[in-house]
Amino acid sequence: MSRKTRRWIFHIFLCLGIVYMKIGGFSSVVALGASIICNKIPGLAPRQRTICQSRPDAIIVIGEGAQMGINECQFQFKNGRWNCSALGERTVFGKELKVGSKEAAFTYAIIAAGVAHAITAACTQGNLSDCSCDKEKQGFYNQEEGWKWGGCSADIRYGLNFSKVFVDAREIKQNARTLMNLHNNRAGRKILEKNMRLECKCHGVSGSCTTKTCWTTLPKFRQLGYILKDKYHQAVHVEPVRASRNKRPTFLKVKKPYSYRKPMDTDLVYIDKSPNYCEEDPVTGSVGTQGRICNKTAPQTNGCDLMCCGRGYNTHQYSRVWQCNCKFLWCCYVKCNTCSERTEVYTCK
Repeated sequence: MSRKTRRWIFHIFLCLGIVYMKIGGFSSVVALGASIICNKIPGLAPRQRTICQSRPDAIIVIGEGAQMGINECQFQFKNGRWNCSALGERTVFGKELKVGSKEAAFTYAIIAAGVAHAITAACTQGNLSDCSCDKEKQGFYNQEEGWKWGGCSADIRYGLNFSKVFVDAREIKQNARTLMNLHNNRAGRKILEKNMRLECKCHGVSGSCTTKTCWTTLPKFRQLGYILKDKYHQAVHVEPVRASRNKRPTFLKVKKPYSYRKPMDTDLVYIDKSPNYCEEDPVTGSVGTQGRICNKTAPQTNGCDLMCCGRGYNTHQYSRVWQCNCKFLWCCYVKCNTCSERTEVYTCK
């Protein structure tokens, strides 16, 4: 059974369960159905399965948010040796990269932000039962700028808390990698929170702005992707500081001699140096670059010299034919010329 088919069946069963809940309350039959479905989802930690069983309506939104993070990762790194292509093959949940590299840091941050973004959006749209708009500030005035709160503000606090409870629940080990993952999860959520937008609407006669009502909205997820990509390039190498008694890692510090400075909340952090991702290696999560399309003349990471790691590249020639210079003739038909071109595509050996 294909992955797409399994996902389709899962959505059908989950939607049926949600319909039953809304019709007749959370009956024992529905609870049993949710339990069976949640136990079938690969990659969930025990605490995450419990959340899934208690909130089956939210698990689809969580999955969509995690997938949104994976899609953005693949967009941001599409021209690099590591292009996120292996992420989400088995499941959108659970650990994906075994090496605590900068790439792992980006992955955890973008998925945590994706889940928070999706949950917040679902609340605003009324698609989840336990949340809606943030109406806490409605009616209050901003005296300095002369507008009042109104409209349907995105309840970012609910989204952030839900993401924290669910995404962080898989980090149960007491080691340096857990500290790294939790920090990057927080960084992704923090960057989302810092980039919330203010939207306003003017009220008054003939379009005048006698009064102005404002509310908060979510940023475009692509914007977060670019911000986190910049953070990836500036990622901080850290190491754990261990407790003197039990020697367990207690917090992370910047990896510099005689320094105990902690990384900033919005820094992406890593504990292991990145592999070169040239060759396929299941241990590091590298799928290699063999067969990847590259640019023969570009000096950037998608150029054949860098992408192919010095192994060289193959040249493939294709001919493309299409109708062009079409004109409408009276009356009544279209006359076109036939155009063609030869193109070359280069792939890594």
